[in-house]
Amino acid sequence: MKKIISLLVIFAVLLIGVNTTFAQTPPDSTDIKTDSVAVDENKEVTTENDTETTAEAKEIGMHEQIKTKFIEGGAGFMGIVLIILILGLAMCLERIIYLTLASTNTNKLLKKVENALDTGGVEEAKEICRSTRGPIASIFYQGLDRADHGVEVVEKAVISYGSVQMGLLEKGLTWISLFISIAPMFGFMGTVIGMIGAFDSIQAAGEISAGLVAGGIKVALITTVSGLIVAIILQIFYNLIVSIIDGLVNKMEDSSISLIDLLIKHNLKNK
Repeated sequence: MKKIISLLVIFAVLLIGVNTTFAQTPPDSTDIKTDSVAVDENKEVTTENDTETTAEAKEIGMHEQIKTKFIEGGAGFMGIVLIILILGLAMCLERIIYLTLASTNTNKLLKKVENALDTGGVEEAKEICRSTRGPIASIFYQGLDRADHGVEVVEKAVISYGSVQMGLLEKGLTWISLFISIAPMFGFMGTVIGMIGAFDSIQAAGEISAGLVAGGIKVALITTVSGLIVAIILQIFYNLIVSIIDGLVNKMEDSSISLIDLLIKHNLKNK
């Protein structure tokens, strides 16, 4: 189920990215113009239509500006930066959804396990953990499954399986970190190439002209800004994901200690 949700999120982000890249062209000016001669009774309706049309034209104009800057920055490097943004956001959203589904009410789970140990024993507690989602319930199950072998074995099993669950929580973070690093690099590479193009234009013209230099510098700045914006966006999501993982790991450690205490208490009662 989690894999299906993650694939749907990635598909949605890719679809949004493609729609943003290939923005719609503005409509004909004839659609925006209104009839100069209007009847007195329809003046209010015409004014409302003009307001809506103006807002629509501004929105389309913003899309057109983004599209124009994208083309001016160079389809090659700007396209790579856009792909990095789309893939990075898709992986960030997949991690956030996975971590959200992995969160568990540890206090409630511990209470259920404690009641199950008192009434039905270890098997009933294992059944509760089996029916509960999240890494904490999985760690509890591994510990309870080895409850007959002693507390030390349970503690080792909890620590080992906790490391496995931590690896699952951190899955994909290396790729997000890679995207954060290479996005500015491609932007700076576009900057260098843009400056080289500016100097080539000056050399071909045989003189220094503000227009020749400005074109290359403009391309250079667009690619640099785009790479930095992508890195900043992904860095924010990366830090958010890391903070969520840290919270889950702390809950895993605290709940594991509480589980061992419950098993010790349960064994003492049976004795």
